[in-house]
Amino acid sequence: MKSSSANFITRIKKQKEDALDYIINAYMPLVKTIATKILNNMKREDIDECINDVFLTVWQNAHQFQGDTKDFKKWIGIITKYKAIDRYRQAEKQFAREQSDELLEQKASFLQTDRFILQQEEKSELLLAISQLEEIDRNIFVMKYYMELPNNEIAENLGLSKAAVDNRLYRGKKRLATNTKLKEQFL
Repeated sequence: MKSSSANFITRIKKQKEDALDYIINAYMPLVKTIATKILNNMKREDIDECINDVFLTVWQNAHQFQGDTKDFKKWIGIITKYKAIDRYRQAEKQFAREQSDELLEQKASFLQTDRFILQQEEKSELLLAISQLEEIDRNIFVMKYYMELPNNEIAENLGLSKAAVDNRLYRGKKRLATNTKLKEQFL
């Protein structure tokens, strides 16, 4: 038996697929109009998903429907209205979350930029302070902290004892710490 305007309500309650096909064909313009009107500024996929949700809800809740064809038209219209409103609210929440995430990313970016600038300033200040040391101490600092050579290699390269290099590093750090804001970096 095929569904028609006279028997589709009875058949949909019995979960007959031909009744769902009939409802989709007969009520698609109504459902599409309501969903599009409410979701007018949203993506086409959101509107299509809302329409699919309406027909799925009709299929799942047909046993609860009580009434005739006129009542069915009102019922499916109300289902469409509320499904579209729910979809709209979900989209608004998603948009708000995305905006919040974007603001957090911008803040993080600003913090990283500030941190980078501070590190560059500290580095410049440190290099200036190192450049004011005696030539031998400058060479020791460059070898130790930029070339990352061990103290015994520095001693060999400069013709000094390891103890002399250790002492010069210690005294140089103290001098740098008192001359700059970078005390915590060395001490």
